[in-house]
Amino acid sequence: MDALSFAMGERAAALRVSHLRELIHGAQIGQPVADTASVDMLYCDDEDQEIVFSRSVHGDSSECLINGRHVSLAKYIEELQKIGIFTKARNCLVFQGAVESIALMDPKERTKMFESISQSKEFAAEYDQKKEALLKAKEDTQFHFNKKKSATIERKQVSREKMEAQKYQTLIDDLYQNRLQLGLAELYHNEIGIRAQNDALRERQQAADVQNNKLAKADNTVKTFKKEHGRLNREQQHMEKEILAQEQLQSQRRSQYIKAKVNTSHHSKKAEEVDKALRKSQALMAAKEQELAEGRQEIAELEMTWRSYEKQALVRGASRGRDIDLDEDQLERYKELKELARKQGAVLSQQAEKLHWEVRADYEKVAFDQRRKKEVEAAIKSNQAQLEDLTRRAEKLEEYNKTCKTSLEEYRQREKSLSAELQHGHQRQAEVNQELSQVLEELGNARLDSQESRRQLQRKELVERLHRLYPETVYGRLSDLCSPIHKKYQLAVTKVFGRYMNAIVVASENAARECIAFLKAERVEPETFLPIDYLEVSPLNERLREVPGAKLVVDVVKVNTSPAAAQLRRVVQFVCGNALVCETIKEARSVAFDRQGRLKTVSLDGTLFTKSGIISGGSSDLRSKARCWEEKEMKQLMEQKHQLTAELRDLMKLKRKESDLKQNTAQAQGVQTRLKYSTSELENLRKKNILRCQAEISRMESELANLDSQILMQQEMVEAKDDEMKKIRNQINQVEDLVFSDFCAEIGVDNIREYEQEYLKQQAELDKKRLEFESQRTRLNGQLEYTQDQVRQQKKKILKLTETIEQARRSLAEQREDEERLLVVVEEGQNKLLDLKNRLLSKKSQVAAAKAELDKETQTLQDMNKESVKLQREVMTAESALEQKRLARHNLLLTCKIQSLPVTMLSGSLDEISEVQLDTESESTLATMDIYDREAQLVIDYSELGPDVRALLEKTQAEDYLEKMKESVSSVELLLHRTSAPNLKALEKMREVTDKLQGVTEEFDASARAARKCSQEFEQVKVQRFQLFSQCFEHVSVVIDQIYKRICRNNSAQAILSAENPDEPYLRGINFNCVAPGKRFMSMDNLSGGEKAIASLALLFAIHSFRPAPFFVLDEVDAALDNTNIGKVTSFLREESRSNMQIIVISLKEEFFSQADALLGVYSDFDECILSRILTLDLRSYPVVEEDKEQQAEREKSRPV
Repeated sequence: MDALSFAMGERAAALRVSHLRELIHGAQIGQPVADTASVDMLYCDDEDQEIVFSRSVHGDSSECLINGRHVSLAKYIEELQKIGIFTKARNCLVFQGAVESIALMDPKERTKMFESISQSKEFAAEYDQKKEALLKAKEDTQFHFNKKKSATIERKQVSREKMEAQKYQTLIDDLYQNRLQLGLAELYHNEIGIRAQNDALRERQQAADVQNNKLAKADNTVKTFKKEHGRLNREQQHMEKEILAQEQLQSQRRSQYIKAKVNTSHHSKKAEEVDKALRKSQALMAAKEQELAEGRQEIAELEMTWRSYEKQALVRGASRGRDIDLDEDQLERYKELKELARKQGAVLSQQAEKLHWEVRADYEKVAFDQRRKKEVEAAIKSNQAQLEDLTRRAEKLEEYNKTCKTSLEEYRQREKSLSAELQHGHQRQAEVNQELSQVLEELGNARLDSQESRRQLQRKELVERLHRLYPETVYGRLSDLCSPIHKKYQLAVTKVFGRYMNAIVVASENAARECIAFLKAERVEPETFLPIDYLEVSPLNERLREVPGAKLVVDVVKVNTSPAAAQLRRVVQFVCGNALVCETIKEARSVAFDRQGRLKTVSLDGTLFTKSGIISGGSSDLRSKARCWEEKEMKQLMEQKHQLTAELRDLMKLKRKESDLKQNTAQAQGVQTRLKYSTSELENLRKKNILRCQAEISRMESELANLDSQILMQQEMVEAKDDEMKKIRNQINQVEDLVFSDFCAEIGVDNIREYEQEYLKQQAELDKKRLEFESQRTRLNGQLEYTQDQVRQQKKKILKLTETIEQARRSLAEQREDEERLLVVVEEGQNKLLDLKNRLLSKKSQVAAAKAELDKETQTLQDMNKESVKLQREVMTAESALEQKRLARHNLLLTCKIQSLPVTMLSGSLDEISEVQLDTESESTLATMDIYDREAQLVIDYSELGPDVRALLEKTQAEDYLEKMKESVSSVELLLHRTSAPNLKALEKMREVTDKLQGVTEEFDASARAARKCSQEFEQVKVQRFQLFSQCFEHVSVVIDQIYKRICRNNSAQAILSAENPDEPYLRGINFNCVAPGKRFMSMDNLSGGEKAIASLALLFAIHSFRPAPFFVLDEVDAALDNTNIGKVTSFLREESRSNMQIIVISLKEEFFSQADALLGVYSDFDECILSRILTLDLRSYPVVEEDKEQQAEREKSRPV
């Protein structure tokens, strides 16, 4: 693409390189393969004539050749345009990404593209130049026309000046005489008024002196009452401080009492628990003692049973011994044989005896172990019951701890919130006190009379009623809706506002009419309304902001923040206009009159200079009007004061929560103490008692297991020994049978054991019973000893519990004593607090009584002060009236002197009158009074004044006469003011004006001819540019819709081009919109990427149809297309390539390039450097699948049915 662009005359800026030398292969990496490079483009026309366009690179320059002949770049481009290649329009190249950029073009960029394609851009510079020349010619024509018009008017004016001269002089003479009569009449009646004012002033001064003496006495009385009231107030404050201290002390005592009560409750519960444990131990002790007594009784019964059994055994033995009776010889022989058998079986007997005693000992040990086993099992059950009791107690303590922790957390959170609230309250209270002091200081500095007159209150209520009736349309008075940005501008703004100062601003004319109807219905005084939609606001002259030493009045007025601030700014602009405000009168006069055009200005003291030349000074009335701005600030300060006072009262209520905080802290401490005791007890249970009990159970269980194994082993040993004893006993029996064989035959028994069994059976049974008796007695004695040991331990435990109970009772008694003592202290403090509060109430009543007396005396003083102020005001009014009279006299005399009126003086002269101009705002200084005293010495001769005028003694008659004289003077002055002064050089000026008019007329004719010529030249360029652009635009507008329908294969698709400016479309943008098939109308930005690409391609093909090039190169235009849209585009391209154009497409998608007639593949090859080589493939011999389907469909249609 760079090569094609270069061959078609593109400059380096339009290529992807910075310099032309970088187009040489390898130059970008600093290794160019050659010094030059060239691109050739061969064109073959319809007559088979070939033209070779060649362009080569030499360093940073290029050479152009056509058929080997050197030509300039302009000629080269001209020849390309002849064959349809327009370099600037790029009508044959579509670069990569150009489709997306065309879709995202704004209307003005699209217009530029159309100008490049239509070549109307070549006329753009000439168009702008001609248009500028035309505008300048029109301005010159208008300028010369205005000069001609002014000259004509000036000639007419000069001709009238001569005729008015005589008439003007007559009016001056009449005015001079009228002014003399008016001045004498005013001076005469002024002297009469001065004498009357002097008399009235003396009377009022005497009455004021008497009232001042009364006021001084009343003031002393009020001071005495104030001292008494102050003393009582101080005593009250002292008592309040005592009450506050007592309350704090009482709060501390109450917290100590609560803590003591909690400790008492804890020790009481602990004593109850110990007492309960003692009762349980005593019950267990009684059971053990009963068990001990039963054991002793059982041992005694066992001994009695044994003695009874021995007696019975002896009786049974005696009865059995009579069956076999041996004589003495036989007994002697039995003994000898027995001795012999014993000697022969001595060893066996010893073994049997030994085994007998071992078995007996084993039996006793087994019996002892079995008894011990039962005891251990009983102890395990007891310890398990104790463990369960301890576990339940630990669980209860744990639940109690959780409850305490929850309560403690709640108390802490509450304490935290109360502390934060109190801290914030104290901080905010300090801030409010500081703000309140500032507000009070500002109020004190304001020193304004806050009393409103009845008329002001009525007007204020009227605005509020109108605002309630029409809240959306009535905004309020202008003075309430805006204010000066600084106090120094108050007088100036008030002067400019004038009669609109108190006007009511409404939204519309209808709202104003409704308000006026309401005023008529309520019979209130008239008001001025400013309807915003009815005002004709003149635009501000921005140049006036550049005037040195002056500001626009609009800029020094700020509008209060409100939703209608913009509309209110419009009202301010209407009222102020282009008026300027200056620092001093001198600056205001200079700005008003010394510039080219007169301006309306006002100084900071309220002196107004109008465009007509009228000068209006400030006055006392102006200052009173300006006070409304300060009254607004006063109102805001008062509202702020009330808000801060209310907030301070609310913050003072927070002090009540300090007692709640202290009580909460005391309760938290009590809960923490109980939690500490219960936690220590729970820890003692878990770490000592429960572990010890579990260890004891574990030890006993291991002992029980050892006992079971020992008993089992001993039983096995006993059985083995029994078997051994049986063997030995059999051996002994054999020895005895051998020894006693003859003796047994003699006594008639089978063996000697039958005799011995009969004789010795009783003895064996007796031994067995004795053994059982001994075993039972041993068991009972062991059990009795174990019970006695438990009884001793239980006694020790009871003794220890008794001591603990005594100690707990003593501690509980001490706690109760502390609690009762603290309760007494709390009650005493409460009684003292109640006594202090009662005394405070009594003191408050005294303060209230003193305050009532003080208020009464103060009211009397205020009444007297008002009367005194009233008298002082009357004196001041009289003085002011007298001063006004003197001022009027001074101004009258000064006017006579300035106007040179021939006033006859009996004493003094008009030359003695000071030329200082005095007004109502001038302060009464010594210099002013000196002027008045000197002027009082002047005596005027009123003989020229008619006697009828001097006879007018009544004020009304004199005022009527003076008013008539003033009207007469004013009418003459007005007539003189309306009549321009005569010009003595009128004839000479007439000749000058005529020559000037002739020159201006010639200049006007010349400028008109130049304007017509410029207009003709501009229209020619405009027509040429419009024709070129319209030809291209109309062609593309028609063709693009057809192409878009063909690409989309749907007649419902639409592509629309519309110019924003149909008269001159190249001056504005061109809108491009498409309606995709099956979709509603949407802007180009809302289309998908594929739809944008289709629309852009349709525009490109439509442009190409207007300026067809010999070939059309498309670089990856299918990037945003899916397979369906690719099929549509390729079908269109195939159709166009058959008849209208040659198309080269660069594509990476198989769906696209598989539809081509031929493929050209570019690959890299390595030789001395990297080279690009081309592979070609002709696809025309391979039919396209879609074409096969279309041919098959046509054959099926043509097949006969």
